Amino acid sequence: MNRQTTKISPADVARQRDFCQKLHERNAARPTPPLAFVDTYGCQQNEADSERLRGYLQEMGYDFTNSEAEADLILINTCAIREHAEMRVLGNVGALVHTKRAKPNQLICVCGCMAQEPHRAQKIKESYRQVDLVFGPHALWRFPELLYRLVTRRGRIFDITDEPGSIAEGIPVVRQDKVKAWVSIMYGCNNFCTYCIVPYVRGRERSRQPEIILEEIRGLVAEGYKDITLLGQNVNSYGKDLDAPMDFADLLKAASEIEGDFLLRFMTSHPKDASQKLFDTMASSPKIAPCFHLPFQAGSDRVLKAMNRVYDRSGYLDKVRRLREAIPDVVITSDVIVGFPGETAQEFEQTMTLLDEVRFDALFTFIYSPRVGTPAAKMEDPVSKEEKAAWFQRLVERQDQISEEKHAAYIGKTVRCLVDGTDDKGLTARTPGNRLVRLTGDESLIGQFVDVKITGANKWSLMGEKAE
Repeated sequence: MNRQTTKISPADVARQRDFCQKLHERNAARPTPPLAFVDTYGCQQNEADSERLRGYLQEMGYDFTNSEAEADLILINTCAIREHAEMRVLGNVGALVHTKRAKPNQLICVCGCMAQEPHRAQKIKESYRQVDLVFGPHALWRFPELLYRLVTRRGRIFDITDEPGSIAEGIPVVRQDKVKAWVSIMYGCNNFCTYCIVPYVRGRERSRQPEIILEEIRGLVAEGYKDITLLGQNVNSYGKDLDAPMDFADLLKAASEIEGDFLLRFMTSHPKDASQKLFDTMASSPKIAPCFHLPFQAGSDRVLKAMNRVYDRSGYLDKVRRLREAIPDVVITSDVIVGFPGETAQEFEQTMTLLDEVRFDALFTFIYSPRVGTPAAKMEDPVSKEEKAAWFQRLVERQDQISEEKHAAYIGKTVRCLVDGTDDKGLTARTPGNRLVRLTGDESLIGQFVDVKITGANKWSLMGEKAE
C-alpha cells in the first residue's frame, strides 16, 4: 500500500470545477435540467462524501430526484464495512438493469468504499454491465473529470487505483439537512484492526488544516446550523500528521469558542487515543455535547489482541471511569462484534459482563463479517452461524433492557433539546446526549433549542412535551 498522502492543489480543484462548467453547458442545452439520484449507504463519512458529490452535480446543472426511474444519472455511494451492506448494494445495482432498459441513456455510477475493493470492482465489471462508472474514495475529488470523460467519449470507466488518499479543499457542498451538519476533519485510518477493511479502501490518516475546519464551522453557524458533528475514522488521532502541533482536544476547544448557539459532536473514537485532556476539554464547554461513542468491540483480552485493538479490558474500563468522573451525565455508546474468529462461549460471556459493568446507553451490534483482504478473514472460525446468532440475540436483549432502564430515568426531568425534524410519528428532537425524543408541538419549533419535559420512555426513545 502506498502510504504517502497527496495534497491536491487549488489549481487541480479549480480544474475539476472547469469540468463542472463544461457539463453545465451541455446540460443547459437540454429542454429541461437532467435529474440526478444519489443513494448513500454506510457511515456519516459516506453521507459527508455524498454532500460533496451533490455539490459537484449541482454545479454541473443537475436537479435532484428520489426516483431511480426518473433519474438521468444514478450515483450509488457504497459501504464495505459488512457483507450485508455490500449484498444490499449489489442487489439494488442489479435491479437498475430495468431502469436502464427503459431509459437507455441513463448513466449509472458506483463509488465509495465497496467500489475500491478490487474483487467487487471486478464483479461489477463482469456481471453488472449496466454500470458505466466505478470509482473509489480516492478519486471522489475527480468526479467531474471522470463524468466528463464518460459523456464525451463513452465506454465504461473504472478508477480504483490504490492510493494513500488525498485532501482536496474547495469542493462544493449541497447539504441534505438544515439543522445538522457533518464536518470531516480527517480521512483514513492507521489502526489496521484485523477485521476492518477501512484502511485499505480509505487510505492512511490525513488531517485537514485546523483553520480551514474552523472556518467551515463558522460558516455553518452563520447559516443557522445547530448540531455540528466532526467526522473521522478515528477523530482522536487528529493532528498527528500536521506540521504545527494541534491535537483533537485543541481543535474541539477552538471550535467550542466560536460565537453562536450550537452543539458540537464527534464520531468516531478509538479508545487507545481517548485522552484525559479530551475528557476535560469536553467537560469545560457547554457547547460540546456530553456524549461519547467509544467502541469496545469485545470483552476478552485475547480477542481484543487478535483484533489488534491495542488496548485491554481494564484499560477500556479505566477510560470509561475517568470519562464519567469528568462528565457525570455523559451518554456513552459503543460498538461490539459478536463471533470474531476463534471467540469462545466463555469469551463471549466476558463481553456480556462488560456490558453489565459499563451499562451503555446504546450499542451498535454486529455479527462478525469476513472482509476479503483483512487478516481476520484467514483465521479459523469454528463457531456456527446459529451459535453466533444466539449470542447476538442475548446481547441485544440485554442491551435493550439496559437502554429501557436508562431512558426511564429521564421521565419527569426537563431537558434542553434540539428539535431537528419530523417523522411519521410527529416532531423529533435530540437531547444533548443525542437521545431521540418524540415531541408534541408545532413544526415551527424545528431548528430551535427548547426545554422539553420528558413524559415517557421506551428502549428506543423518549417522549416529551415543551415545558411551560
